[in-house]
Amino acid sequence: MNDTIVAIATPIGRSGIGVVRLSGPDSLAILSNLTDASHVEPRKAHLKQLIDESDIPIDQAVVTFFKAPHSFSGEDIVEISCHGSPIVLRQVVDICLKHGARLAEPGEFTLRALANGRMDLTEAEAVRDLIDAQTVASARQAVRQLSGEFSHQLKPIKDELLDVIVVLESALEFVEDDLPDLQTRSVVEKLNSIKQTIENVAATYKTGHLIRDGLRVAIVGRPNVGKSSLFNALLGSERAIVTDIAGTTRDQLHERLTIRNVPISLIDTAGLRETADTVESIGVERSKRTMADADIVIVMIDASEPFTPDDYDILESVSDLDHLIAINKIDKVSEQDLDEILSDANLTVGQSVSVISVSAKTGRGLEALKSAVMGPLDVDDASAAGFLVSDARHYDLLLRSAAEIAQSLTSLEEKASEEITLIGLHNALRYLGQITGETTTDDMLTRIFTTFCIGK
Repeated sequence: MNDTIVAIATPIGRSGIGVVRLSGPDSLAILSNLTDASHVEPRKAHLKQLIDESDIPIDQAVVTFFKAPHSFSGEDIVEISCHGSPIVLRQVVDICLKHGARLAEPGEFTLRALANGRMDLTEAEAVRDLIDAQTVASARQAVRQLSGEFSHQLKPIKDELLDVIVVLESALEFVEDDLPDLQTRSVVEKLNSIKQTIENVAATYKTGHLIRDGLRVAIVGRPNVGKSSLFNALLGSERAIVTDIAGTTRDQLHERLTIRNVPISLIDTAGLRETADTVESIGVERSKRTMADADIVIVMIDASEPFTPDDYDILESVSDLDHLIAINKIDKVSEQDLDEILSDANLTVGQSVSVISVSAKTGRGLEALKSAVMGPLDVDDASAAGFLVSDARHYDLLLRSAAEIAQSLTSLEEKASEEITLIGLHNALRYLGQITGETTTDDMLTRIFTTFCIGK
């Protein structure tokens, strides 16, 4: 990485301030084509007049120089903070490109920080997660990862695994007979402890994934049971069109909200019924696909009408999915009738499925419904308790590592040779190294950093 890269580091559009960032050995030399850079001191802000190649002023800017290796990327970095006009920013970038800089790829500044040892891969991924954070809880977890908390958790695990590998490698080299039983038992105990620790870390993924990526929640039901009304009530705005005409919603509506610090992708679907209408039938098919992809399905039932065959069909179709029942329009029925309806619903779906009575019109029962969607999970308590694994890549590698150790334990029990046992342990160590970037391939790095924004 001997070239110099440039990018706009602030979002597209007009703003009070816009930042152009350069990183590489020629950063200061390229800056000299925009302004007098002879007296620019590292880590000090300088107010400078920017000019183009015809010495015509472009803007006044605050210029900051960070000298390698004491910079974000570990290279010379120049940050030019000018007024956030897209025209001005584009002019600055064009001049930098003309004088030898190259336009940065997504995440390339952070990739260079990784290559220069300024951070490991988990910390680099935390930069992306912090930028993409949708809630306070997800931002908090990203900051913890950015500070190296995940890496610090993995280090003793890798050290203990290495200790076991050294014992087995030494036995392979210097001991003609099998390991003594006492030493074998010690190795087995250590490996079981390491495996359990890895599994405990991996077990936090269920909560961590929710905090980072949220839940997909689909509202389904037959036409005119109040799906769109509930959708609007949960959002707190009139997003979906609501009429008394069955089949008003013919396509999906997607909106985001937050419940207990978890981002929710809420989906209003077309009513499920047999129809000869071509457009409505397409919406029905989309609703069925959405049900299969959702994390949780809310099945809506109309409390003001008896259960219908369509209701039973829908309940049957979601029986293998995570779902709950929302009995809507309770403002239209008496308490006695509601008790009978809830009793019938519980008999129909069983006690294992939550049945909540709501009124999308009055708002009654909405908080209970939100609680049912989240289940017993308390994200605030969970995120405060410790670091949570939130990335599917990390989770997969932890599971692979634990599985390899389990295989090595089986080999030890079967009194296989040290060579066979060591294969699994070396694989486990390699998988843990892939989490922090020590053993990650270039192809995998490319795939990870394409998910970053340009300029970071």
